[in-house]
Amino acid sequence: MTDFATDVVVLGAGPAGENVADHATRHGLDVIIVERELVGGECSYWACMPSKALLVPPAVAARANRVPGAVSARAEVDVATVLDRRDGFASHWDDGAQVGWLEGVGVRLLRGEGRLSGPRRVRVVAGDGDAHDVEARVAVVVATGSTPVPPPIDGLDEIDTWSSRDATTASTVPRRLAVVGGGAVGVEMAQAWARLGATATLIEARERLLPDEEPFVGDELAAAFRAEGIEVLVDTAVEGVASRDDGIAVRVGGRTIDVDELLVATGRRPALEGIGLESIDLDAAEVDTDAERRVVGVDGGWLYMIGDAAGEVLLTHQGKYEARRIGEAIARGNAPDLRATELGPPRAVFTDPQVAAVGRTTAQARDAGVRLATATVELSSVAGGALREDDIRGRVHFVVDADRDVLVGATFVGPGVAEMLHAATIAVVGEVPLDRLRHAVPAFPTMSEVWFSLLEELDGVSGRPPRTG
Repeated sequence: MTDFATDVVVLGAGPAGENVADHATRHGLDVIIVERELVGGECSYWACMPSKALLVPPAVAARANRVPGAVSARAEVDVATVLDRRDGFASHWDDGAQVGWLEGVGVRLLRGEGRLSGPRRVRVVAGDGDAHDVEARVAVVVATGSTPVPPPIDGLDEIDTWSSRDATTASTVPRRLAVVGGGAVGVEMAQAWARLGATATLIEARERLLPDEEPFVGDELAAAFRAEGIEVLVDTAVEGVASRDDGIAVRVGGRTIDVDELLVATGRRPALEGIGLESIDLDAAEVDTDAERRVVGVDGGWLYMIGDAAGEVLLTHQGKYEARRIGEAIARGNAPDLRATELGPPRAVFTDPQVAAVGRTTAQARDAGVRLATATVELSSVAGGALREDDIRGRVHFVVDADRDVLVGATFVGPGVAEMLHAATIAVVGEVPLDRLRHAVPAFPTMSEVWFSLLEELDGVSGRPPRTG
């Protein structure tokens, strides 16, 4: 048993944990970070990086085939090269570089299971059984990420299924794949493996894919998937699953689909079980945080939860943003400014077509009591879209607070639109008046010209007469 004292203990060395540790250290605090798996976390090895590495090469080939003259013969995907490149982006599941980075910024790493053992106390048990008790003089930050939530499907507990980790790290392409869940993970992995050669079926219990976004998003994505041979079943629940000699039988919609692999991607929850919350009289199922990400009910306000562990916005970039602000606030003893969380974080799904959005959807703004003005423009109507590829599909939708004359939400669907998202994020977070945005001239001929068209559609906001021709 070894005892340490430090200013801040961080549980979890994923993107949020690394960033809060870095920024607390930059502002003069001594920090210990605890990690039981790989430094860099889910995003680096099992989520963001390997999933995008699987998606990008097939998307490049697909786009080349959609642009006449781009290739002299049909572009095909080299599966072995794609998988090798994926392994490289996952650092071959070796965290040496990430550990070196921590050391370089002055953060001490303890490998093992970290559990709260009392107020400002953490016990870390290494794989060999060696234990350390660590006292945090200033704060403990929980950045333990999230864990999958399996749905209540008959027979699911009795079969081996793919988790999201299996889907991003598999070394062979399944001949037949079913994906349960039409959220970001489900749609990305269904298309990735379909384009690598699997026969894929995507099943979503709610009425459309990506059901929390604007309604047209799911419709556009489903149409694109069906056009390339992915079976899409929406408003459809899986009735049961069973193991067979040659794979898995999935009962859905009154029929049975036989598959080799079944990916269950029906959501995630904060990974708070087993981190010792009971030692400070908290229940992992009921714990909550305030607007500063401090855990409610903890005397002295020394316990924080950030990133996926906070359970509010399960996005890597948002977790990093909050971690940077909170790391600085812990060191300075003030409240973190987390206004981006209140305004609505940016989010992107890297399917083909891509989906990118920021701020509020139409429904969310309406529910918040905002007097709305909206505009929608097809990408095919702007020269930059038409030039990008033949028969381009996609559209952009703006949601405006008509009383304040500012953009409060934007949604893009189309090829490569994630790279257009940051301009909308700046407009939403900066609360830039539409009259000022009209002076931000988009270059011709780019897809960003859609901004010009959308602003013309919104000419009637704030008393300006609508454009008639």
